[in-house]
Amino acid sequence: MNIKEESFLRDLFKSAVGTVQPEVCLPRFLPYNNKGRIVVVGAGKAAAAMASAAEKHYSQDLKGIVVTQYGYAIKCQNIEVFEADHPIPDLQGKKAALRMLENVSNLNSDDMVLCLISGGSSALLSLPSDGVSLRDKQRTSELLIRSGATIHEINTVRKHLSKIKGGRLAKACLPARVITLLISDVTDNDVSVIGSGPTVPDPSTYEEALSIIKKFDLRLPTSVLRKLNEKQDESPKPGDKIFVDNKVEIIASSKNALEGAADFAENMGVKPIIISDRIEGEAIKVAKEMAEKIVSGNHPKPCVLLSGGELTVRVKGSGKGGPNTEFLLSLALELDGARGIHAIACDTDGIDGCGYNAGATISPNTLSHAKLLGLDARQSLLDNDAFNFFKAINSLVITGPTYTNVNDFRAVMISNT
Repeated sequence: MNIKEESFLRDLFKSAVGTVQPEVCLPRFLPYNNKGRIVVVGAGKAAAAMASAAEKHYSQDLKGIVVTQYGYAIKCQNIEVFEADHPIPDLQGKKAALRMLENVSNLNSDDMVLCLISGGSSALLSLPSDGVSLRDKQRTSELLIRSGATIHEINTVRKHLSKIKGGRLAKACLPARVITLLISDVTDNDVSVIGSGPTVPDPSTYEEALSIIKKFDLRLPTSVLRKLNEKQDESPKPGDKIFVDNKVEIIASSKNALEGAADFAENMGVKPIIISDRIEGEAIKVAKEMAEKIVSGNHPKPCVLLSGGELTVRVKGSGKGGPNTEFLLSLALELDGARGIHAIACDTDGIDGCGYNAGATISPNTLSHAKLLGLDARQSLLDNDAFNFFKAINSLVITGPTYTNVNDFRAVMISNT
């Protein structure tokens, strides 16, 4: 890849991530509570950064607990920060959930719970329903993720196997008022799906969860199937009086990240074209559609096509990768070395699937470079091994923790050369 395009695309991604940092987007949404205590709870890859920003904003001391992914912790003055695993829940996530319920018990109507939720919450804040072991919950999560199910489908099942998700945390906070501030990693910004909606009404049902299991023909643990079929302790629904005094706001989303990138591109003399912030589907199929759009479109040059959303991977091989690198590998194959086209695709949380990278980059030389190294791009795609493919050609994008998460970021640059 030409160094100029490489640098531009990487800086473009940095600008997108910078726009949705908690310290940038959170303060103007923070409410005051002049009567009682403010208790902070939260979960997600941005949770510790959000808690830190909240502490800097308030003059009074804040108490509470948040849970974030390993490596994403930021030290807070008085708010406890737990670290847990993602995307498969672990014992630390369960301990954090129990500690959170302790923190919101015995509150009164003058108190306010500030709930800070971002992507990753569903796995990080894990408290299985009675009768379901953590091991069975882990197995269920693994099967759902590998199935190719959407985040809406995955979280519908998660909410019905939890004692804290699907509005149940809000119920535990009564009679205190709950203010929920969200950094969205869900394409349609459905607040009941973001982090599996621990403090908001849940419109989904046990029946829907069972239909999802049937749709993907999942062989789930016996305890999980029993719990879903019993259909007891349904999650609180829209209209429930427990939510009357509560407030929910989305403080950052994929749209904001794309707008930040568009501003950066324009300042660099590159025409930004935002395609959509809500693209979903299998990474391979979306890459084919994107390639058609690139080849058939009459685009100004230079320009950059920006898109966000959440892609999925149907795992069939034994390789390593994620939706962003799989998208790029498929796109490179579809473009087949077309001149003047460079691209980047990354997850804004800094982790693409099961790798340690945020994503990768491609150029007109990607396939020829790989061939010189003896790599078979098409076989790598069949093996779901995009991570090792891009690692071999030195095209991975590695950021480390970004402390935010508004899902996928994709940029395709069409230049004059």
